[in-house]
Amino acid sequence: MSTPEIILASSSQTRKDLMDRLRIDYRSIVPDIDESPRGENHADDLAKRLAFEKAKCISSQYPDAIVIGSDQVAWREGAPDIFIGKPLCTEKAIKQLQANSDKIVYFSTALSVQHASSGFEQTLIEHYKVKFRKLSLPEIERYVDVEQPLHCAGSFKCESLGISLFEEMIGHDQTTLMGMPMIKLCQILRELKILVP
Repeated sequence: MSTPEIILASSSQTRKDLMDRLRIDYRSIVPDIDESPRGENHADDLAKRLAFEKAKCISSQYPDAIVIGSDQVAWREGAPDIFIGKPLCTEKAIKQLQANSDKIVYFSTALSVQHASSGFEQTLIEHYKVKFRKLSLPEIERYVDVEQPLHCAGSFKCESLGISLFEEMIGHDQTTLMGMPMIKLCQILRELKILVP
């Protein structure tokens, strides 16, 4: 019996880098979905819906493939209904980091794995949080200038210079913070008889 094709439903280079860690054959296809919130009251609900829809979009086109969708929504302590998106410009990145300064920022990272031809579907949510240290404006401006984190929720890259912004990182799996919970993904792939390692 042949091993199903594995497809990552994402355009994210970080998620591709995470998949590359597994040293398994896969390809990535960008799902065409609307990522706008639909009245969700909690970051968990938005992240789960988007991860599911990303995987479903590609799985419906490739029913024999194992399709992996993931999405992440950030929010500050006490406000899980106010989502921190990608800044997309330098000014917004600076404002986001000013708002994050000396605060705890939570990350709801959803994973959806679907194999339509066998009826398999599992969608879950993992959490991670970071405590930002008190950041000065010159530090923030230097960081944004060097790293250009304009396509990252929360305006930082933890796997790079963004680590310098933190006082503490709290969670079970750092890849959850990076955008795709790899420990859980490996568990699901093993359920589907994909050898990792």
